[in-house]
Amino acid sequence: MTREQYILATQQNSLPRTEQPQFYPVGIYGWRKRCLYFFVLLLLVTMIVNLAMTIWILKVMNFTVDGMGNLRVTKKGIRLEGISEFLLPLYVKEIHSRKDSPLVLQSDRNVTVNARNHMGQLTGQLTVGADAVEAQCKRFEVRASEGGKVLFSADEDEIVIGADRLKVTGTEGAVFGHSVETPHIRAEPSQDLKLESPTRSLIMEAPRGVQVSAAAGDLKATCRKELHLQSTEGEIFLNADTIRLGNLPVGSFSSSSSSSSSSPSSSAPRQTIYELCVCPNGKLYLSPAGAGSTCQSSSNICLWS
Repeated sequence: MTREQYILATQQNSLPRTEQPQFYPVGIYGWRKRCLYFFVLLLLVTMIVNLAMTIWILKVMNFTVDGMGNLRVTKKGIRLEGISEFLLPLYVKEIHSRKDSPLVLQSDRNVTVNARNHMGQLTGQLTVGADAVEAQCKRFEVRASEGGKVLFSADEDEIVIGADRLKVTGTEGAVFGHSVETPHIRAEPSQDLKLESPTRSLIMEAPRGVQVSAAAGDLKATCRKELHLQSTEGEIFLNADTIRLGNLPVGSFSSSSSSSSSSPSSSAPRQTIYELCVCPNGKLYLSPAGAGSTCQSSSNICLWS
């Protein structure tokens, strides 16, 4: 190969080529591009709807920096205004209403308030139902609003009524199965007071005496069998203008002569009639009844009796 041929061969290779380069497109075209734009538009519409719904919910539920709706978070706790409904148990330390409105707890079945100790054991329960109000605790107390005086208390041993006056308004009165200890029993004005034991005895006793008084009416004591007025150390004092002993048996007196002449059998027993006399000091004695009464002239019997 000659020098000239070599030079011509190298010059032909170094000359620029006149052919145009080929470009390949990069990206999404056609139906894929249209689907992508559709999904982007749908996502934008969904975001706008969600934002609008969020703003509407905040507006309706009344969300503020202090709370939401009727719920307000204050320094003293949580305040609820209006009617509130709880579907699950509520654990709180204190519940109270506003000063100008009452506190109402309402349920379709019953309202139950439980108290538990630190171990979770039930120590007290108050159930308000449709038929009854039940309280289960060691001691139940009702106190006055002013002063905290105990008006009513009950436990396993006794029931205490601390009110100044116990008033029973039932037509049948009050029925006690056992003894009653009280310093004073009285009826309402213009009403009768009746102490009755239908099938047993009625006993009234006190260490310093029993006083029964009727200021504007009669005092009656009735029984089926026997009425005993007994004083172990003192006396029984009856102070009245008239003292009557009614329904006493009345006997007839007949002398021995008249009885012997009128009756063929003189051996029949003769009935003796006595008079009941009263001494000036209030003592009673019996005096034989005869033709003349001896109640006025028997002063020696009064001294002896």
